[in-house]
Amino acid sequence: MDDGVWNLRLYVAGQTPKSIRAFDNLKMICEEHLAGKYSIEVIDLTVNPQLAKGDQILALPTLVRKLPVPIRKIIGDLSNTERVLVGLDLRPAG
Repeated sequence: MDDGVWNLRLYVAGQTPKSIRAFDNLKMICEEHLAGKYSIEVIDLTVNPQLAKGDQILALPTLVRKLPVPIRKIIGDLSNTERVLVGLDLRPAG
């Protein structure tokens, strides 16, 4: 695995319960599996809707792993930890 910093973007639509839950779940997963090796950028599309186009965001909340490549996306509140770990390629499927 890459020793570099993981660059994660969380796209949300305001401070909704689902958005807050997604951020809390992401923070918990990162602290447990990527302690000290991650950065989270939260992008509120109610403030900057034009930013959705760059990462082709179709649903919210959406997590985008920018680094390490390849880019990966996970849609939802990130409450299924196993699915998030597999989606981020932190744990092999199966």
